[in-house]
Amino acid sequence: MLTAKDIMTSEVITVQMQTTVKELAEILWKNRISGAPVLDDGNVVSVVTESDLIDQSKKVHIPTMISLLDSVIFLESSKKTEEEIKKMAGNTVQDICSRELVYVSEDTALDQIATIMSEKKVHTLPVMQDDKLVGVIGKSDIIRSMAIK
Repeated sequence: MLTAKDIMTSEVITVQMQTTVKELAEILWKNRISGAPVLDDGNVVSVVTESDLIDQSKKVHIPTMISLLDSVIFLESSKKTEEEIKKMAGNTVQDICSRELVYVSEDTALDQIATIMSEKKVHTLPVMQDDKLVGVIGKSDIIRSMAIK
């Protein structure tokens, strides 16, 4: 069975937390990649993707609320709306990247990688070995591995 080491891209393009949104868009476009690991002091702390950039252009969803006896009750989380607005107004990678780092190791099997991507709804996975970034796997790497079987 194929593992992360077999399908990963080992020449990883990374960005810094202070990289501007404009610079990020240029990096993703010029390198024809859909996401990049985010470094802070040399450590991988997150991943930023095309989806994070696209989120900057979406409309704000105002949470549904009801008024009852001079009180306002939100039927949805106002915290989620606040996070969306912060992300939409972000100027740097730090402002728009996900806060949960999902990664795999070199020996993670292809079926596990596909499961993680599907269940966690991530499209770019850093490959870590001994706390060091050794590669990255995108959806296209999985599709390529299926095509060359």
